[in-house]
Amino acid sequence: MSSPDHVARIQEEWRRERPDLDPSPQGVIGRLHLVAGLLTDELVAVYAQHGLTEGDFDVLATLRRAGAPYERTPGELAEHTMVTSGGMSKRIDRLEGAGLVSRRASSTDGRGRVVALTPDGLERIDAAVTAHLANERRLVDELSPADARALERILTGWLGRLGG
Repeated sequence: MSSPDHVARIQEEWRRERPDLDPSPQGVIGRLHLVAGLLTDELVAVYAQHGLTEGDFDVLATLRRAGAPYERTPGELAEHTMVTSGGMSKRIDRLEGAGLVSRRASSTDGRGRVVALTPDGLERIDAAVTAHLANERRLVDELSPADARALERILTGWLGRLGG
């Protein structure tokens, strides 16, 4: 029997080799994994068109979503991006070197620092997020509107049950 895709072929092989096991969950998990990889490739390509990595985009977008004056502490950035503080320091260093963010002492915490978008950073993230959202629309439009709504509902519920 010919397999419609890689995941189905793996499932067939497990059914043949281990008929005592149920490989049906691989149909969901395996395909989600493959879709996630393909989506990441599509998203990263748009970030690169704006001279950004996925991590750069994440930090700049988090600052932009904060609203004017587009600043957060490094700890807030790490919390909103799920990146460790050490990893965040490297990202901030790179973005500061590119002139997209600045760092200054906090006005409320003498030992604290605040990271803010520069005018160039604001211009870059506004252009990048415009292209990013158009790209996400293009990708989601591969589904019917009803399927997109159903998938969002299903994934939201599943993510909540998994603790995400």
